[in-house]
Amino acid sequence: MTRAHTGSAVPASTSSAWTGMVTVDDTALAVTDTGGTGPTIVYLNGAYADQSHWRPVIAELGSGFRHITFDERARGKSRTSADYSFEACVRDVDAVLAARGVTGRPILVGWSYGATTAVHWAERNPGRPLGVVCVDGAMPYGLTGEEGRERIRKLFRRMRFILPLARPLGMAARMSADEHAEVNIEINELVAAIAPVLDRVVDPVRYVLATGANLGGGQEEMEAVRASLDPVLARNPNITVSAKVPSNHSKILRKDFRAVAEAIRETVMEASA
Repeated sequence: MTRAHTGSAVPASTSSAWTGMVTVDDTALAVTDTGGTGPTIVYLNGAYADQSHWRPVIAELGSGFRHITFDERARGKSRTSADYSFEACVRDVDAVLAARGVTGRPILVGWSYGATTAVHWAERNPGRPLGVVCVDGAMPYGLTGEEGRERIRKLFRRMRFILPLARPLGMAARMSADEHAEVNIEINELVAAIAPVLDRVVDPVRYVLATGANLGGGQEEMEAVRASLDPVLARNPNITVSAKVPSNHSKILRKDFRAVAEAIRETVMEASA
């Protein structure tokens, strides 16, 4: 792949593979673009994850698509920032699309935190995405209030010695435990209030939902999280569930990548019908 270190130049050809850094605000994001002339897919990571988690999905879909992945601020190979807010993550989507010269209608595929980012971006840009695939995220349920915030802070304080070990595995950011917690607190408050955003989405949104228990949430709580989506499904016909899979939240991209890939193919077929 050709390597570049600029975020300002639009690529000469969208069929060329590219890996480099895209500058935005006070940071730079590590971006990988496979190139190609097929439908463009932009993958949005989990809260502290890097782009490596998408490899099974990309391999399953193959070269018939143009795959764009990137590491969010302080994740993976991207640089640190003074701003780790959700709004910064939404701006980063626009920055990557502009830097890579994506003028058509991309499919946004988000896992966990990335699913919420994808839905918010779609709601703000009606008609721009070909569709959105939410992988076990963007469901109207979150830990809120002081009790919820303190529960999250305690969890990350207990994990503070593990976080540096998890970074090379693409499972933690170059942030302090408190910064990790604040990112988690913000996203919990956003998803708790996401129902009106989902109601306003006019582009197709497909969900792939895990069914297993997860770190920080037992089976009963995780079932309540996924059940929170039911009223939205009843109100907005643009939103559907493509699959419910046996893996849990953390392992869904590794164990059930085929279901994610199939939801992407369904999105393309629906747009072509």
